[in-house]
Amino acid sequence: MTAPASPPASPPTGEALLDVALEVARAAVEVVREHAARGVGVAATKSSDVDVVTEADRASEALIRSLLRERRPDDAVLGEEGEDRAGTSGVRWVVDPIDGTVNFLYGIPQYAVSVAAEVTSGEGPEVVAGVVVNAATGVEYAAHVGVDGRATATRDGVPLSVAGPTPLAQRLVATGFSYDSDLRALQAQALVRFLPRVRDVRRLGSCALDLCHVAEGLLDGYVEEGVHLWDHAAGGLVARAAGARTQLMTGVGGRDLLVAAPAHGFDELLAAVLDAGFAADWSPGE
Repeated sequence: MTAPASPPASPPTGEALLDVALEVARAAVEVVREHAARGVGVAATKSSDVDVVTEADRASEALIRSLLRERRPDDAVLGEEGEDRAGTSGVRWVVDPIDGTVNFLYGIPQYAVSVAAEVTSGEGPEVVAGVVVNAATGVEYAAHVGVDGRATATRDGVPLSVAGPTPLAQRLVATGFSYDSDLRALQAQALVRFLPRVRDVRRLGSCALDLCHVAEGLLDGYVEEGVHLWDHAAGGLVARAAGARTQLMTGVGGRDLLVAAPAHGFDELLAAVLDAGFAADWSPGE
């Protein structure tokens, strides 16, 4: 008599995946710090001469992939510097070995290791765990989705919450610029229209950390075209778990445009972003 088939394994919890993310991110941070102590040099360029890769990027991602292969051999992996690895478990890791490589190159202490875990269900992929560690300072941002569907976010173990309601004219908003000169020109034009409507704009150099700063109330919003999933998978979860909304759309240059802000003020900021011309098929005054 044939034995009954085993039921499919339940997907891992967000909390369990967060433990793995923390372990591998902390190990990668040590690699990044070792390279920083020895001196940083450019190993290669990607989309342009100013879009750089360092040996630390490569070493950090290699370690992350190795540890994930040991801990979760059936999972898929998407990383910025390496080839995609397919999996069979329904879990995919999205990793950025150093988000803010130019900051790292110049010694500006605003660069991070970012590790996120997606679980795919009938409704598609959902990020259920994410860790962003500022490799220069050691500050850890973490978030996960609990079994009850509620997400929580912390900084060094302390719960996070976005800033309170603030008039648009008093909001401090972060942004970033593409390595493509044509897209930079479009971003600059939109920024000129956007800047008079807010308190000020900051360009800090790390999408992942910018989103975490929204989560902890240091920033009132964030907008940038040209982001990739590995830039924002972990930081986006941290922001949403702390009370922010995030939205991806097509930017004026045809690439992914990400907007993030506290949920209570998101619509007003989004309207200003659209009116400034950051998004595709949108002109000021529409």
